[in-house]
Amino acid sequence: MSFSRASLFDLPLLKPLVLSHPSSVFASKRFVTRPILSLSPTVLLPTRPTQIIAKSSSVTVQPVSEDASEEDHQSKDVSGDSIRRRFLDFYASRGHKILPSASLVPEDPTVLLTIAGMLQFKPVFLGKVPRQVPCATTAQRCIRTNDLENVGKTARHHTFFEMLGNFSFGDYFKKEAIKWAWELSTVEFSLPADRVWVSIYEDDDEAFEIWKNEVGVPVERIKRMGEADNFWTSGPTGPCGPCSELYYDFHPERGCNEDVDLGDDSRFIEFYNLVFMQYNKTEDGLLEPLKQKNIDTGLGLERIAQILQKVPNNYETDLIYPIIGKVLELANISYDSASDKAKTSLKVIADHMRAVVYLISDGVVPSNIGRGYVVRRLIRRAVRKGKSLGINGDGRGAFLPIVAEKVIEMSTYIDPDVKLKAPRILEEIRQEEVHFNKTLERGEKLLELKLHEALSMAGKKPCLSGKDAFVLYDTYGFPVEITAEVAEERGVSIDMDGFEAEMENQRRQSQAAHNVVKLTVEDGDDITKNIDDTEFLGYDSLSARAVVKSLLVGGKPVVRVTEGSEVEILLDRTPFYAESGGQIADHGFMYVNGSQDDDAVVEVSDVQKSLKIFVHKGIVKSGALEVGKEVEAAVDADLRQRAKVHHTATHLLQSALKKVVGQETSQAGSLVAFDRLRFDFNFNRPLHDGELEEIESLINRWIGDATRLETKVLPLADAKRAGAIAMFGEKYDDEVRVVEVPGVSMELCGGTHVGNTAEIRAFKIISEQGIASGIRRIEAVAGEAFIEYINSRDSQMKRLCSTLKVKAEDVTNRVDNLLEELRTARKEASDLRSKAAVYRASVISNKAFTVGTSQTVRVLVESMDDTDADSLKSAAEHLVSTLEEPVAVVLGSCPDKDKVSLVAAFSPGVVSLGVQAGKFIGSIAKLCGGGGGGKPNFAQAGGRKPENLSSALEKAREELVATLSEKLG
Repeated sequence: MSFSRASLFDLPLLKPLVLSHPSSVFASKRFVTRPILSLSPTVLLPTRPTQIIAKSSSVTVQPVSEDASEEDHQSKDVSGDSIRRRFLDFYASRGHKILPSASLVPEDPTVLLTIAGMLQFKPVFLGKVPRQVPCATTAQRCIRTNDLENVGKTARHHTFFEMLGNFSFGDYFKKEAIKWAWELSTVEFSLPADRVWVSIYEDDDEAFEIWKNEVGVPVERIKRMGEADNFWTSGPTGPCGPCSELYYDFHPERGCNEDVDLGDDSRFIEFYNLVFMQYNKTEDGLLEPLKQKNIDTGLGLERIAQILQKVPNNYETDLIYPIIGKVLELANISYDSASDKAKTSLKVIADHMRAVVYLISDGVVPSNIGRGYVVRRLIRRAVRKGKSLGINGDGRGAFLPIVAEKVIEMSTYIDPDVKLKAPRILEEIRQEEVHFNKTLERGEKLLELKLHEALSMAGKKPCLSGKDAFVLYDTYGFPVEITAEVAEERGVSIDMDGFEAEMENQRRQSQAAHNVVKLTVEDGDDITKNIDDTEFLGYDSLSARAVVKSLLVGGKPVVRVTEGSEVEILLDRTPFYAESGGQIADHGFMYVNGSQDDDAVVEVSDVQKSLKIFVHKGIVKSGALEVGKEVEAAVDADLRQRAKVHHTATHLLQSALKKVVGQETSQAGSLVAFDRLRFDFNFNRPLHDGELEEIESLINRWIGDATRLETKVLPLADAKRAGAIAMFGEKYDDEVRVVEVPGVSMELCGGTHVGNTAEIRAFKIISEQGIASGIRRIEAVAGEAFIEYINSRDSQMKRLCSTLKVKAEDVTNRVDNLLEELRTARKEASDLRSKAAVYRASVISNKAFTVGTSQTVRVLVESMDDTDADSLKSAAEHLVSTLEEPVAVVLGSCPDKDKVSLVAAFSPGVVSLGVQAGKFIGSIAKLCGGGGGGKPNFAQAGGRKPENLSSALEKAREELVATLSEKLG
């Protein structure tokens, strides 16, 4: 599916995939009305019974009315949540199955991110899997970063957006799709019919006749457009078909003539696209009719919200503006008075945080490759935009988690799982922001220097070299897009060809970018140019004599290091395994035996690779080490054995998974450590206990078979023909190392392995969990780590049995009983605290005073010391119910040393005066370093500055008296 030119939804081809996600069905939720910016109050639609309407023959269409009234539109709830619900309900009542949004992480590893609603159904469209339902409807979360530079600058470009769609898998076709799209737009959403224009493919006479004769759209508002705009293809070959798009006209007064351009963004917005998938494109370009004609549509939620909520851009809808509001609070500015540049920054932050929250929720964490790079890039752009607004962050050096909390708060009907993952999401964002802030200052200084040099070059157009841009990216973590943005602000271009050349050189020379260490000194020179590749001896030996070729301290080359120095050592040869392929690096020591003054011991704690040069990181424990000296490099044999055991066990685990749960499972990542192994794999459900037991049993049987491993070096093509498994995403040389457990496993692998499976001794799975949609993770132990694990668990169980005074087999029942007793005790304690708070409220009720003369309101604003939030609520409710109506109560407390609780409770008589608790309490909470809100009659808030509570309550008393005095006349 694709929208027309200049559209956010002009989506590129992706390969087929099947997606699933445990999100709740939206139609089953109860949607709540929210105030929408400055719009008039909205009203929820009455609940209507679901009715399945038969296809084709019974489709009805609201006739086109050129003077369609907008009153119906005003009478219906047009909040973003309601629009989503109404769309899904509309198609559910017409026989469509409501399906959940797929994850932003596609199951197909060849697809980076989910960028269209149709992706989860593409295998059905392609005929690769049978349809499960005849037709479906979804609200799909999508990510798109192709037009990142336009985010915040245009009215409707986003990185994160929701695509509402209805899909038919051979069930209905053009007639129904067109009529329902029109009915949805002009009846359900009450768009004025004379403001909706239609585009069709230039040769699609069938669609033209339906729009003209059956729907009744005037001919002058039906535009024929070419293949580039209105013909969707899935690629050079495969399913394809014409499109028909719906546009909303913001300026009908400009007339209706042949010169009208639907691509005019100042007048039109494309909001709904219908794809009629009716052909198969062959390799010679012929269009063959499909046996099964399909429908694939997409309606942009943010776009239709802009139209219905009557705001100038998508960002000012209730889907995004509350997030902008949170940024405004942090920046201490108002939206109306903000400059255009500041507004762009506000929009970028809000947009990017929506994308980041949902990506992390779906298991994507910041990194320098793939999906992780998308998250890192968005966070770093948001940080820079925040700095341009003067936002300094919280006490821990981050502000994005505060913004993310608002995104999470608004996530209920988009993905209810987000709130469950909130702590992890916020911590990932915080860590990334803090980490970026540490490199930002150094990188900004270098960038400023390079920009100054570019601007000072007389007679030449200012341009930053590709090499400089690459150093900023590779050394200082500056995405080239950020460098480009800063340079553009200063009037400097970037040599992108040179940058891409540097990137390609890196790709060509490295098999695993995330394992590469760039050996550059402060002036950017690459010292590897003068160092030969390191000869690796570690497959056959755990010790070797070697010569020190170079030493680095703090990135600077040195000739000599002494005791206490942290140093990076380059040798001509080494037995140390460098981190790669998921296996962590060897640990060990280097010894120099010379004169008494020259004797040195270096403890090696990490080894990385830059291209084929090994970098040994360690601390000089004693003596001195010089370039040119010979050392004895010795690997810690016990730790190496642990790594070997876990690496071979990982291969056995992958083979066992394929046997037990299916050959379609594939590795998605791994960690081979001394104390455990971790294996990520593609699978769409949790493994059953029985499956885990079968996997363990199979692996332990293979271990007991005492099979000798075979390793060989083969041409890559020969290894693949032999059936060796290659890791997706890895790049291999022309010759590869193949590790085989005969009859069990054969993989391309450069890691270290046991000689015989019997060395593994035993294998135990300690956890299995999902880390993203379609991605599962198993952690396990083997060998010595297995013995330690079993001994530790046995010791813990013995202590537990002793504490509980029960046998091991009775521990579970005893713990269940204790938990039930604890729940009961906590409830009783909570009830007692509430009763105590109500009693204290009764005591202070005599402090209430009246405001007004002819008409009076009783007011009580007091502190209740350390009362917890729930008890504070009970106290406020008691006071409102017992004091004479009308009454306004504001209470505050400090339940913890860094926590403030506030509550406002207003009786109906106060609310009728136009004074709302939700709006009132929010401004008071700001004085305590927090925020909050709620309903007109009751609201709660919190803060982080207890020392300000007294002054905040005084301010509340003053404002409440002033406001009520004014209202009472």
